[in-house]
Amino acid sequence: MTNSDDAGFMARALNLATQGQYTTDPNPHVGCVLVKKGVIIAEGWTQRAGQAHAEIHALNKTHDARGATAYVTLEPCSHYGRTGPCCDALIDAGIGRVVVAMSDPNPLVSGQGLQKLRAAGISVEQGLLQQEAMQLNRGFFKRMQQGLPWITSKLAMSMDGRTALASGESRWITSAQSRQDVQRWRAASSAIITGIGTVLHDDPQLNARVDFDLVEPVTVVLDTHLRMPLTAKMLQNRSETWLFTCSDNLLKQRQLQDAGCKIWQVTAVNQRPNLHEVFKLLAAQQINTAWVEAGATLNGALLESNLVDEWLIYMATCILGDQGRGLFHLPGIQTMTQKKQLNLLNIRQIGPDLRLTFTSQTPT
Repeated sequence: MTNSDDAGFMARALNLATQGQYTTDPNPHVGCVLVKKGVIIAEGWTQRAGQAHAEIHALNKTHDARGATAYVTLEPCSHYGRTGPCCDALIDAGIGRVVVAMSDPNPLVSGQGLQKLRAAGISVEQGLLQQEAMQLNRGFFKRMQQGLPWITSKLAMSMDGRTALASGESRWITSAQSRQDVQRWRAASSAIITGIGTVLHDDPQLNARVDFDLVEPVTVVLDTHLRMPLTAKMLQNRSETWLFTCSDNLLKQRQLQDAGCKIWQVTAVNQRPNLHEVFKLLAAQQINTAWVEAGATLNGALLESNLVDEWLIYMATCILGDQGRGLFHLPGIQTMTQKKQLNLLNIRQIGPDLRLTFTSQTPT
């Protein structure tokens, strides 16, 4: 049974887990609090991949954890990866009780860590603040359970729903505050994705420009015919650039590989890369969270695919007029019965702008 203090200690562990939100990828963000006689004796969170997990990080900060309770936001691992099993470290340290928010969906763990702790005579409870723990690692959980990353598409629009002038000019629709908010979302993502049309028109860097430590997100371009310029700014980033193409032009592939690109050749759907195949391949490369910044063509295809988990739309307090460009290219919609319905989750003010968060409505 949990006691009245357990929720507070688990909330602290969840808060600690966020310390690694920019650095633990592709591992989950995990926090750990060690408590003895109602007093916190050590805290930790998961470090970069290959370094200490949250439990080890906490245990290294105390000389005597015997009889303590460990509050952990995710089931301690039970297998050897780049580090040793955390459940073994907890057992060796003499931990008397373990409270976990949820079990690990990783099939290499998936209840085995909890079973090992119980077999060692340690009292184990699970499920405390589980929803909060799931939200913290939704990309990792989705990759483990569905073989897909958590996909978020970001768009910016005027109050009349335009993303650019008819000429394509779009700098800047939104405020400096919104653009800085986007940088933090980029930094927390495993991959930043766009289409080749955006690359050719805007030549973006698509990197995370922040002043804190992070694991650089991979830059991903959907490039049907391998039109990526060898002089593209994103090829100068510290992060890797991955191209998904339908082209079998080996000369172009070799030139882009020499420029530092990794290339995946995928099947075509409607003369464009198969989006399901692309995101399955990204998950296989341990991409937990995919952040999309693209134009109306790719966003229209994503809306049709029903792959996007979350749409973030920044709405600025300006008007661009009826000749401006729209958010989604959806030529198949001819009647109101074909309209796409989104579910509004929340609205937040960012500087003078609004950030609206939507999910796609699952077809019935």
